[in-house]
Amino acid sequence: MVDDYRVLNKTNWDERAPLHAAARDYAVDRFLSEPDFLSEVVRFDLPLLGDIRGLRGVHLQCHIGTDTISLSRLGATMTGLDFSPASLAQARSIAEKAGAAVDFVESDVYDAVSVLGGARFDLVFTGIGALCWLPSVDRWAQTVAGLLRPGGRLFLREGHPMLWATDENHTDRLVIGYPYFETPEPMVFSDGGTYVATDGVLTQTTTHEWNHGFGQIITALLDAGMTITGLVEHDTVPWEALPGLMTCDPNGEWRLTEHRERLPLSYTLQARKTSGTETVLGATHER
Repeated sequence: MVDDYRVLNKTNWDERAPLHAAARDYAVDRFLSEPDFLSEVVRFDLPLLGDIRGLRGVHLQCHIGTDTISLSRLGATMTGLDFSPASLAQARSIAEKAGAAVDFVESDVYDAVSVLGGARFDLVFTGIGALCWLPSVDRWAQTVAGLLRPGGRLFLREGHPMLWATDENHTDRLVIGYPYFETPEPMVFSDGGTYVATDGVLTQTTTHEWNHGFGQIITALLDAGMTITGLVEHDTVPWEALPGLMTCDPNGEWRLTEHRERLPLSYTLQARKTSGTETVLGATHER
């Protein structure tokens, strides 16, 4: 049932957290030894992210916090929010050892406004592989708008809805095997592996996931009182999303080995909360 998704997904992410913290892909050792080291995801984001010094930011679905710490190192005062206590334990440990002043808060993303307070943030950051864990993109957009002060900014880089709709089990061709549009019922997966190189095998393998079409994401943000200020589609993604069909570049980004032009793999979407608009409990009101 849909209502089970939080429990199932939380147990899965609790089990992933220590494996990810120990994996080379997350480069925790470099965070601890290099004070200016940034995650590959945030380094990719820099040209569009721009100067965030002095901003108060919140990273939704922050996992073990490496992107959150990276944003802090760029000068933002950051809060990381995640529903997985095991992930947050790793995040707090990494931040403490790295000397990063980041506040990590345990909460479901839909409860973020009630937990953190409304209209407090200049920046909401959501990274790769986050929206697919949420059943309603409308509720997510309302949460984003509720957290931002008027004029505040959303920065989202995500896997492209067309990538999420592509069946990764086909290693010789591109096959659309999953829904493109948000559906009431989740896609149910059972997989003992994870997206980083690790010898560990998960025992809590069942997850519930959803795709959200581009139009649904943009409309949800507009309905929540946001103005779209930028949208760029990319032909790369920071993990081997389609095994057998991809090649990794020197920056850790994966792209289709052949016919890169055929499939967008990720996108960066930016939006601002309209000045004079206040979002309260899912409703948008003009002041």
